[in-house]
Amino acid sequence: MWNYEKRLEYPVNITTPNPKIAQIIMSQYGGPDGEMGASMRYLSQRFTAPNRIVAGVLNDVGTEELAHLEMVSTIVHQLTCNLSLEEIQNSGFANYYVDHTAGIWPQAAGGVPFNSCEFQSKGDPLTDLFEDLAAEQKARSTYDNILRLVKDPEVADPIRFLRAREVVHFQRFGEALRSVQDELNSKNFYAFNPSFDAKTFCAATQPGAGQGNCCTR
Repeated sequence: MWNYEKRLEYPVNITTPNPKIAQIIMSQYGGPDGEMGASMRYLSQRFTAPNRIVAGVLNDVGTEELAHLEMVSTIVHQLTCNLSLEEIQNSGFANYYVDHTAGIWPQAAGGVPFNSCEFQSKGDPLTDLFEDLAAEQKARSTYDNILRLVKDPEVADPIRFLRAREVVHFQRFGEALRSVQDELNSKNFYAFNPSFDAKTFCAATQPGAGQGNCCTR
């Protein structure tokens, strides 16, 4: 269960619409390294987390990514609010407008729709956490690219905040990965899925859980 505070995690107050920039930033809503995929990735992976540290990080970061999804959609909305038909045509926004008017819809900057195949939930904590580390770096790189193209300080300010949070998330996933490695023999870090293959893994980390998957938290 979540408690929803009806405010953005960081304020977004854009006074000058710019549909050309909106099409770039939209990629962090529903693009291959965007916030929609990130939130779904982490909130799905948490169920097979091998310990409470990993489960907590996945739950916390996945929840924050939902807040980032809200921020990015707000940025796109404010950049496309009250456009004239002339602005739509001159900015290259016409193709999007035909399908969605000025509604928010998940797609990459290149127009490719969001697809859940863009993220993975493998049920292997090492595999999942390495994907999570890479995902945060890819998102940070995307925000870097956006900041090179965005000159409006009203837009750049919340984008810089989002970029900074990707760095923090990368650090937290690194700590989560270390917590898993500390519970394993260092020779077996990458040899098997500790949540599924090692029958003693649950007994060692979750007393009373029995053999097999750690289904009891």
